Amino acid sequence: MSTVSIAPTPHPGMGFKQFVALIAAMMATNALAIDSMLPALPQIAHALNVTTANKQQWIITAYLLGFGAAQLVYGSLADRFGRKPVLLVGLSLYVLFAAACAFSTSFEMLLIARALTGVGAAATRVLAVSIVRDCYSGRQMARVMSLSFIVFLAVPIIAPSVGQAIMLVLPWHWVFGVLAIFGLMVIVWTAIKLPETLHPEDRTPLTPGPVLAAFKEALTNRIAVGYTLASTLVLGGLFGFLNSAQQVFVDVLGAGKYFTLIFAGIAGGIAVSSLINSYIVDRLGMRRVSHAALLGYIAFASVHAAIAFTGRETLATFSLLQAGMMFCFGLTMPNFGSIAMEPLGHLAGTAASVQGFITTIGGALFGFAIGQSFDGTVVPLTLGFAGFGIAGLIAVLITEKGRLFHTGHPAAASVAVH
Repeated sequence: MSTVSIAPTPHPGMGFKQFVALIAAMMATNALAIDSMLPALPQIAHALNVTTANKQQWIITAYLLGFGAAQLVYGSLADRFGRKPVLLVGLSLYVLFAAACAFSTSFEMLLIARALTGVGAAATRVLAVSIVRDCYSGRQMARVMSLSFIVFLAVPIIAPSVGQAIMLVLPWHWVFGVLAIFGLMVIVWTAIKLPETLHPEDRTPLTPGPVLAAFKEALTNRIAVGYTLASTLVLGGLFGFLNSAQQVFVDVLGAGKYFTLIFAGIAGGIAVSSLINSYIVDRLGMRRVSHAALLGYIAFASVHAAIAFTGRETLATFSLLQAGMMFCFGLTMPNFGSIAMEPLGHLAGTAASVQGFITTIGGALFGFAIGQSFDGTVVPLTLGFAGFGIAGLIAVLITEKGRLFHTGHPAAASVAVH
């Protein structure tokens, strides 16, 4: 009598849906720390005696710089000590320094606490990608990341409204208090439900030789480096939007009272495209989907820039074109990230660290440059979208040696870790 062999789950003790939801919650700690701030920026700046409007953008950028820089450390630690303990340490730092932000009495103190909150949150970015790569590969990994993005992207949709709602009844300090409470909830969930996903045989000693060899491989693999650079350039445009969104909607477009609603609609474009991506990526492949989406992103951005340059930008055109760009963004970034990780599964922690460091620090600096160029119009912002989108396409073309839309390697099956 024959028996049917059932493959073990790659994350014992957790069903697929709960696994995706937990990965999304990890990623959401970062989105919440950025997007819930946007309506609060003027009030925080006024309370801490910041008189220059563009200077308030540092509240976003300081966090992003801490978030990017610390990722280099977490990967090696996670490859040595395992995913779960390192993740719990990072989340604890996130909670501690989010609370410290709430008690800041000066702008300088707030920026330091924000950067250190980013240092804690960096663990969630590195470990979320590493844990998914431990469990899945190829198009299945892209599908898991897209499904996680759907839940994760509910945060940008609702976070500005949450921040606005908090300030209607409580001081701005409680915006940071909510971050600490959410981080604590993720700690409890992780501690109780998440198994260790790193193979014992894949643990890397914290000695210079293996660590440097892992970093060298992550920094010299053509596909990984090329798609990481492309992601960085496209992400720079998004960070530019986040830095100046409040100023654009309030000061340029006169839509202050509708800011959170319009922002939610724009962010919803990413959620919709991520859902679509989870259904089509298995059939069409990561390259076909992401290359087409990048071309769409550039088309929307170019029209956006042309309208802004001629002085014909309105709230309607800005919102619709921005939503179109974000729709394409949601089809581009999960696939670019999965393509970049595909050849480096055996050192996923280090690879996620290196790629996260490059994309976040580079994207933050590009986005800050766009934000600081704000001159009372949307021209610098839209030109930044178009320019960095085209630069991202050039990076892809160089990486793929001029070829677009090819299928790459055959879809890999999901890989169990136990």
